[in-house]
Amino acid sequence: MADLSRETNPFRLTDLPEFNVFVFAFLLNYPWELMQVPLYKGMPEAAHWDAIQVCTRATLGDGVIMLLAFWGAALLVRDRWWIERPRWTPILTFIGIGVAITVLLERLAIVSDHPEWGWQYAEAMPIVPALGIGLTPFLQWVILPLLLVWFVKRQIAGSRMQDS
Repeated sequence: MADLSRETNPFRLTDLPEFNVFVFAFLLNYPWELMQVPLYKGMPEAAHWDAIQVCTRATLGDGVIMLLAFWGAALLVRDRWWIERPRWTPILTFIGIGVAITVLLERLAIVSDHPEWGWQYAEAMPIVPALGIGLTPFLQWVILPLLLVWFVKRQIAGSRMQDS
């Protein structure tokens, strides 16, 4: 990876791009997961705490996917700080990896016979015909990564300004 000599305080997590990616992934994905509740079978009728737990697990998974996609983009451009100076190649890679993982997981989940892992779409879920997955999970991985890049870039820049 390029530019490993970057001055960061290893004891301050907010200096690490990965920490910021995960935190903003959680903050962006959690409300998205909650807003999708009516689009999944059984979720609107679920007990409140059960629905919160399902959405929290999904959000943690989204955070892991975002980290994997971030690292994939970092490997491609050989710079884990690419998010400070985002360009289209790492951004599109970031989105592409997230979409690919999501398509795979959604396809596996909706055909799963294991209700503890899989899920089913409600009638209200619009489907992306070419992919055979729900529109909202697809859009989640097109819209939220762009917002995440913007937020993380601002957070890192703000952290650097405070250190100056």
